[in-house]
Amino acid sequence: MQLYQPARNESYEQELTANFTKMYDVPKNVETTLRTSCYDCHSNNTNYPLYSYMQPARFFMEEHIKDGKKDLNFNEFGRYSKRKQGNKLEAIVKQIKSDEMPLASYTLIHKNAILTPTQKEEIINWIKKTKDSLSVE
Repeated sequence: MQLYQPARNESYEQELTANFTKMYDVPKNVETTLRTSCYDCHSNNTNYPLYSYMQPARFFMEEHIKDGKKDLNFNEFGRYSKRKQGNKLEAIVKQIKSDEMPLASYTLIHKNAILTPTQKEEIINWIKKTKDSLSVE
């Protein structure tokens, strides 16, 4: 079981094309928070900690990444329609407000990913401002 290591979620090709932070003028503090708290499961590039080499932790982790990318992929955000982008932004706000994201199972080990009230407010305020500027297709 330990010998099986699934392919890693590491692809830097789309980093410059459809990335969320390339499409919008994201303040540095918001970008840093998103990268720390969201990108491991919601992008094409995961920072793998040492425990990711151990099974069954790796299986559990890969399932979270697969599900996270299916729901929202910050590296693919530019490929979404304007309507879908707006819906995703609304979902981010809703999930941050309700403490659904980041997942408790993730923040249990990644304490730096826990969003402070200030970080939540910064992200939510920036998203609301950005969403207002989107014109729906």
